[in-house]
Amino acid sequence: MEILQIAIIIIVFVLLCIPTGKYMYKVAEHKKTFLDPVLDKVDALIYKISGIHKEEEMNWKQYIFALLMCNAIPAIIGYIILRIQSIGIFNPNHIKGMEQSLSFNTIISFLTNTNLQDYSGEGGASYLSQMIVFTFFMFFAAATGIAVALAFIRALAGKKKLGNFYVDLVRIITRVLLPLSIIVAVFYITQGVPQTLSANKTVITIEGKIQNIPLGPVASLEAIKLIGTNGGGFFGANSAHPFENPTPLTNAVQMITLLLLAGSLVVCFGHMIKKKKQAVAIFSAMLVLLLIGTAICYNAEKAGNPVLSRIGLNQSMGNMEGKEDRFGVAASSLFTTVTTDTSCGAVNNMHDSLTPLGGTVPLINMMLNVIFGGVGVGFMNMIMYAILTVFLCGLMVGRTPEFLTKKIEGKEIKLVAFAIIIHPFLILMSSAIALSTKQGLAGISNPGFHGLTQILYQFTSSAANNGSGFEGLGDNTMFWNASAGVVMFLGRYLSVIILLAVASSFASKRAVPVSQGTFKTDNSVFTVTLIVIIVIIGALTFLPAIALGPISEYLTL
Repeated sequence: MEILQIAIIIIVFVLLCIPTGKYMYKVAEHKKTFLDPVLDKVDALIYKISGIHKEEEMNWKQYIFALLMCNAIPAIIGYIILRIQSIGIFNPNHIKGMEQSLSFNTIISFLTNTNLQDYSGEGGASYLSQMIVFTFFMFFAAATGIAVALAFIRALAGKKKLGNFYVDLVRIITRVLLPLSIIVAVFYITQGVPQTLSANKTVITIEGKIQNIPLGPVASLEAIKLIGTNGGGFFGANSAHPFENPTPLTNAVQMITLLLLAGSLVVCFGHMIKKKKQAVAIFSAMLVLLLIGTAICYNAEKAGNPVLSRIGLNQSMGNMEGKEDRFGVAASSLFTTVTTDTSCGAVNNMHDSLTPLGGTVPLINMMLNVIFGGVGVGFMNMIMYAILTVFLCGLMVGRTPEFLTKKIEGKEIKLVAFAIIIHPFLILMSSAIALSTKQGLAGISNPGFHGLTQILYQFTSSAANNGSGFEGLGDNTMFWNASAGVVMFLGRYLSVIILLAVASSFASKRAVPVSQGTFKTDNSVFTVTLIVIIVIIGALTFLPAIALGPISEYLTL
């Protein structure tokens, strides 16, 4: 039954990707949709107020400049709100203003779609911050990622102009993110998720003790948190909290929604380049890696802790430390896998309490950062590996290195190599600095192999813009707030800039007719080769660090 529930969730996700991906294609290409009669008027009003000229198109440099400027201004406003959130506006629980390093970390975290939280949700942010800053940025950051991905796909399709960033941003929010979020938020409310501006309630429990019940506008944040692969929770316990994720049904819906847009973007890609087989090959590679990770994590958690078994404790339910009884091992293992496959970061269990092998799965997922990934950037990373795969295979078998009828040359490979190097550089160099300083070591709560993994996980999550954490790490300090903030910023924007440059280079090339010497990229051979290349590069880059952390910890058991 546990395997069956995992299978049902994945099957529903795959089936929903087909119509959702087609709808996203229509939104991206300005084709007619059923929402146009209403939303065309809404968009026109936004364009008029904002001074957006929807007919203007941008090249890749203009698109990036518009993105950076559009991200910078809300970040400054959001930072100010976090610092002064103690004011009496939407603050019935009298939450104090955030400290400056924590405010910096938090605003960078939500701006970059990371949503790493060094504060405890209900105790660290007022309702004003939860709505005006966090919920807003969940829409804004997700729309930014999708907009960049659409521009990237247009370039791969051979278009010199990549569209208009502002128009893409508006249409994605009004036609994709907002309608889905309203539907899902209403569903959460029916399941018991709070949506109120009332203050926390103090009650007397049946044991006669006093308990503080946290409330707030939870459902609205919760919906976009998963749909936009954001991950930041209203409460400190995130999706393990019964007010964020009250039932097994909401748990299933959360996993499906956090996968949905990331998977649908691949289907949208197939429609936009008019090569559906190519999209199937890319989607299949992602799905296989997801299934492998799920199987490893589930088996590791189901086996439990061998140390406890040796001393006679019952491990028939598997490793239940840090997990909710209402979800169990299967749903917790699947959630752990998909939330790190999609750079979401929402959690329904404590990753710090996973078995060593179970904890290795989310770590590797974020290190690879290509298995569906966060909306937009993860897909672009997978295409980057596809380009590299074509180039390497073309050299080995004497075929012309071409991808989507465009020749792959030195310029593209240099940019791809740079993009691949940045990710491990941010993770490994930052981890090395933390492990060699008193401030970094002070955050470790479990010395030894597990302590190394805590630090490695923190920077991997930051660089991959994931946001989940081994929460045993004491990370609300000046050192961790500042260092993780810098890694999140560079991990987001450097990748976006480089990958758009790669796509723009492709757009400027002439299409090459397909011949017998062309290496095919839309069949099962390519899918398997792509998976192997990803695994090999990941192993060569990260295996030494993983061996010193979770693998060594596993061997000590």
